[in-house]
Amino acid sequence: MPESSSPESVPSTPSAGAPVIYREKLWPNAWIWIIAAGVSAAGILVFAPISMEAGYTAALVLFVIIAVLLVLSTPTVTVTADALTVGRATIERRFIGAVQQFRSGEATAERGTRLNGLAYLCIRGWIDPVVKVEITDPADRTPYWLASTRHPEKLTAALSRH
Repeated sequence: MPESSSPESVPSTPSAGAPVIYREKLWPNAWIWIIAAGVSAAGILVFAPISMEAGYTAALVLFVIIAVLLVLSTPTVTVTADALTVGRATIERRFIGAVQQFRSGEATAERGTRLNGLAYLCIRGWIDPVVKVEITDPADRTPYWLASTRHPEKLTAALSRH
């Protein structure tokens, strides 16, 4: 049976031994870390009536928790000769059709008004460009994958190579 693009049923690692053509981690931008620090600082306000030491401790603990969650939830986009892995989903390259890249208003439309409800999404709000990858597997209802990327030209080029 051909490998499906369903994120729940597919291993999250690319083919063992296949050389990596392209890899990108979708790390949070600097402003996300600033927001995390601001949210963490709210711990000071909550615990300040008890003691400032408790407030600073709470802020530090909150920041560590938020930082760990941000790092652990950072997806990777990997292209090998055999497969494409986006976040937790993997599909064989032979089931990849047309690849398109979008920026600015077009990217917003792809993530919003033009979005197909059956598409697989791996998008991050802090990354504007997206790449749309058509899925040609007849056994898969997913019409396409939409993935955030900071380098849409490089990802598109890597997927266009055979």
